[in-house]
Amino acid sequence: MMLPVTQVLAFGAWLVAQSKATPSAPTISIFQKPAGVIPPGGSTTICCSCQCDKGEFDLYKGGRWVRTLELHDSRAEFSISNATQKDAGGYSCQYRDGGAVLAHSETVEIRVQEFRLPEPVLSVLPGHNVAAGADVVFRCTIAHPNAGCFLYLEGCVKELKFIPKNEDCKLSHVHKGNEGRYSCQCFTRNVSFEWSAVSKTLDLVVRDYTWNNVVRLVLGAGVLLLLGLIMAEAMCTPRRTTGPR
Repeated sequence: MMLPVTQVLAFGAWLVAQSKATPSAPTISIFQKPAGVIPPGGSTTICCSCQCDKGEFDLYKGGRWVRTLELHDSRAEFSISNATQKDAGGYSCQYRDGGAVLAHSETVEIRVQEFRLPEPVLSVLPGHNVAAGADVVFRCTIAHPNAGCFLYLEGCVKELKFIPKNEDCKLSHVHKGNEGRYSCQCFTRNVSFEWSAVSKTLDLVVRDYTWNNVVRLVLGAGVLLLLGLIMAEAMCTPRRTTGPR
């Protein structure tokens, strides 16, 4: 027996309502913007975000509460300005809604150091705009023979890659998840670390035609399925005949 289309649609609406009525613990993220070591007197922002409509974020440093901010556009941004060594350390955030703590983030490390090396220049080959599946090479160039570098991707809690001196960083078979804003920062290690400033950022765009085609196919299949159900219901519904009076 085939269910009427109206019952199928009603059942689908019920499933959607049930999924919304049973929320799971949200996943929250924390990252530094811009990424990297900052100099004394410099500034940075600690961003806490989640797929939430309301609530508050508490910022902690070394397990001690710092301050609380309400969500705006699913995130809270905690600014640090005129930084000193007292601002260095590990920061984390927790998400609260209605007084209940629902989730905790990882820890992001804020480092404050003098800049003694020249600023590096970040470049990407074959270019800023590539097709999905391509290989991409990041090159962080600095006028120092013994410096290693870190590659940063905005939104990540830690450095994305370490780039040894005189080497490049290769990302193979890139996908949409590799898109974003990149920068790099270099250092040397003798008795202590010596740092450069963070390079200027560059944006990597990954064109994924495969994903667009999948979305179109799914939408098309959904339309065809709905039309098929309507036609099947029409064919299975007995016609009323009017007899002679």
